[in-house]
Amino acid sequence: MNIAQLFRDYFVKNGIGLGTFLLVAVLFWVVILIILPQLSMLDFSFRHHLPPPEMGGPKDTYTIEHYKYLVLGAPGADTSYNVVDLGVFGRTLLAAFFVTILDLILCYPLAYYLGQSKGGGFIRLLVLLLIIPYWINEILRAFAFRIIFGDSGLINEVMLTMGLISDPIDFIRANVALYAGLGYAYILLMIFPIYNVIESLDRNQIEAARDMGASWWRIHWRVVIPYAKPGISSGCTMVFMLSAGALAAPQILGGPSSLWFTQIIYQWFNTGGNWPRGAAFAVVLLVACIVIVLGMMRLFKVKIGDIGK
Repeated sequence: MNIAQLFRDYFVKNGIGLGTFLLVAVLFWVVILIILPQLSMLDFSFRHHLPPPEMGGPKDTYTIEHYKYLVLGAPGADTSYNVVDLGVFGRTLLAAFFVTILDLILCYPLAYYLGQSKGGGFIRLLVLLLIIPYWINEILRAFAFRIIFGDSGLINEVMLTMGLISDPIDFIRANVALYAGLGYAYILLMIFPIYNVIESLDRNQIEAARDMGASWWRIHWRVVIPYAKPGISSGCTMVFMLSAGALAAPQILGGPSSLWFTQIIYQWFNTGGNWPRGAAFAVVLLVACIVIVLGMMRLFKVKIGDIGK
């Protein structure tokens, strides 16, 4: 089917007015709000850090010094590599991967129950209870987690009262609060894609597997998970990308030694005032996340079209 036929079918299905509005809205969202800012950021990352009066002048040429700084560090440094920034970069990606796996483990059973349960009213109540906490601002939720996991917070007070510990546990320094806050912040983005796919799974397939003597884990491994793979991939992609690019939660819930790569980017843009270097670091983070996501999709044999269903 050629492009002309696709557009013809699209306008026949949606009408001229609604179809045109949807196309304009999508193009505005993709081109104006995503592609052009990213291209501008990419161009900025190859520029010298110059005072405003010199921008656009003869000194405003292209360079790769900011990317070299991320890898090699400042000229004349004691080490041959920028161990600080590269270490933070690696820890950020590893932590985002951990948060993604944590959310998947927590959300898959719940999504399966919501998708396969027959209790309509009760299920709608559960979904509503999941959504209501997200009416609160993300920053307020992060501060709430800091209070809960603090030295005199709810968790420590309960454990002290029950005699489980003798001294408060520093959940902030141990990054427990950070991982819990990040996992909670994006948990709905993992639940609903999986739920939407599992809801359409024919229950007769599960019953047939049970009748043939398949165990619980084998039913999920051979029937449910392969069917839900597009939803799982979609949820994991969104949680990983947002966790790696998070800023508010690491700023509020992170311990003294839990620097996030986005915090370094923020410092270059604001405190350091070096926008080209901040842009270079941001581009590296974006490219790394895209490469990791595409690599995982290839590893698990998931196509982009499957995620978009």
